[in-house]
Amino acid sequence: MASYTVILDACVMYPAPLRSYLMYLANTGLFRARWTEQIHDEWTRNLLKNRPELNAEQLQRTRQLMNANVPDCLIEGYESLIDGLTLPDVDDRHVVAAAIKGQAESIITFNLKDFPSCELEPLGLTAIHPDEFLCDMFELDSSACVKAAQQQRASLKRPPMSQIQPVKVFGQIIR
Repeated sequence: MASYTVILDACVMYPAPLRSYLMYLANTGLFRARWTEQIHDEWTRNLLKNRPELNAEQLQRTRQLMNANVPDCLIEGYESLIDGLTLPDVDDRHVVAAAIKGQAESIITFNLKDFPSCELEPLGLTAIHPDEFLCDMFELDSSACVKAAQQQRASLKRPPMSQIQPVKVFGQIIR
């Protein structure tokens, strides 16, 4: 198992293509992906609010598959750390508490402003944008990243995707 551990913030789990790719990538062993049930609750709640064609049962199945297929992903017992943390958005403290409890080095998030380095560095943490994280993973092991992308594309059956379509989708998500 990889020693480099990251917490996936709810915002990077919200877009299905990115969430899916991160799951495939986590299974390459390049890093250890972790999250909490509270993080799951946040991304699923927001997705259900914005995508009325989805239902809670579908997202519950996705959560279960994620939890089952990424080893040791769920962090528990972090709640007592929340009140002692300071962040611009108090609602993000649970992510940092989970990172501490889960012995993560980084939080992968689009919301870098909500995780200022002045608050994270004393805790031994950094916040990383998914663009930067994926570039780092590609530099570390490009063949593993390509294999994860191929596995993700092969899993897309409805509708199936050409080789270029996932690239276009990622271009819309990550900017």
